[in-house]
Amino acid sequence: MLASPVVNRYSSFSSTYWLCSKFMPRFLYTLLFYLLTPIVILRLLYRSIKAPAYRQRIGERFGFVPAAALTGLSDEKCIWLHAVSVGETIAAVPLVKQLQQRYPQQPIVVTTMTPTGSERVKALLGDSVYHIYAPYDLPDAIARVIQKIRPSMLVIMETELWPNTIAQCWQKKIPVLLANARLSEKSASGYQRLSALTAPMLGGLSAVVAQNQATADRFLSLGLAPQKVVVSGSIKFDVSVEPVLKEAASALKTQWSQQGQRFIIIAASTRQGEDEIILQAYKQCLEKIPELLLILVPRHPERFQQVATMISVANLSIQRRSQMAKGATQVDVDPCTQVLLGDSMGELMLLYGCADIAFVGGSLVATGGHNMLEPAAWGLPVMTGPSNFNFEEISALLQNAGALTQVADGEQLQQRWLSLAADKSSREQQGNNARQTIAANSGALERLLAEIDQLKQTP
Repeated sequence: MLASPVVNRYSSFSSTYWLCSKFMPRFLYTLLFYLLTPIVILRLLYRSIKAPAYRQRIGERFGFVPAAALTGLSDEKCIWLHAVSVGETIAAVPLVKQLQQRYPQQPIVVTTMTPTGSERVKALLGDSVYHIYAPYDLPDAIARVIQKIRPSMLVIMETELWPNTIAQCWQKKIPVLLANARLSEKSASGYQRLSALTAPMLGGLSAVVAQNQATADRFLSLGLAPQKVVVSGSIKFDVSVEPVLKEAASALKTQWSQQGQRFIIIAASTRQGEDEIILQAYKQCLEKIPELLLILVPRHPERFQQVATMISVANLSIQRRSQMAKGATQVDVDPCTQVLLGDSMGELMLLYGCADIAFVGGSLVATGGHNMLEPAAWGLPVMTGPSNFNFEEISALLQNAGALTQVADGEQLQQRWLSLAADKSSREQQGNNARQTIAANSGALERLLAEIDQLKQTP
């Protein structure tokens, strides 16, 4: 029996409504992105005032990848790995090396969003991978990159989700895996408010390998299918200190500490608003420990000069790591130097190995903290401020193990520094606790690789 015209009209209306509700939010998002493109370019140029690298290779961000960037890329489909910046790049290095061993015939293309991330890729992985800037989330830009690199899958590190990128991969049957995923309560709330846009995006993911159950639960609450979520733990626990790095750090520490006569504190990955607090706490410590040496490492290179000026204004003697012989293991720090500014790139792990205790920044200001597992891998007592929402489970594990102390402000930071400087046994105990916590929670990398293997075997 033929359907009535009314039913046909209703069916047609329902189909149109479904299509609009599914695709209209992404269409509007894309339209807005295109309209804002001039502002995006102006922002790049503005950032390039302090960091000139931002004005270089702008074409790559719109999918115009020069042939020279991919010279030697074989006809074999590649593995596309996206890491936003420095932290994600460092976390991805062990994964990349394992993928190269498991799939030696497949080239790996690593994309980043920042020049510092680009520099880290080149420093840590060299010519073993191809690097380009990630395309902006514009359909034509993404299409050009996919056509150029021909990925067999896309692995996204941690949190970088883009609606058009995932949609285009889904349309081209390219699996997308979110690796070492973390999702804070704040970010989950933001996704929830934009559910019309984010729900289809999450539906395009092939798998989410979450750092913890809280992250998995948040993805599930946003509508991700349960069979797509796996909890692996954080691959950042699969961190180790290479013997050659230990040797280099030992030599530097012996000289910088004047054969153990100077106590060394490192304050690393500091953000705007923290350096003043740290320098004030350090000056108070100098009243009781005049020979104390502070290694201060700002998070972003464009702030190096600003922090150097800040140190001088505070009437503290400064020495800059960048002005030492690059890569040398025997470089003198003047005995009168009070603050060594870590303004060299790619040496944070080395500098951690030169210290007796560590403070990890991005935590005295509301930016969510940075990776505290790197100093923990050295067996250092670790301190952070109260803002650690980017590393909430890692922070809780280290605190519960007695390896990490949270301080509320500069006064507590200063008190904790003095307390640990005076108590060697406490430092050693906290350092041992840190190593044991890392050992007990390692293995996430293997679980992540198992999920990647499964996706690659799925037709």
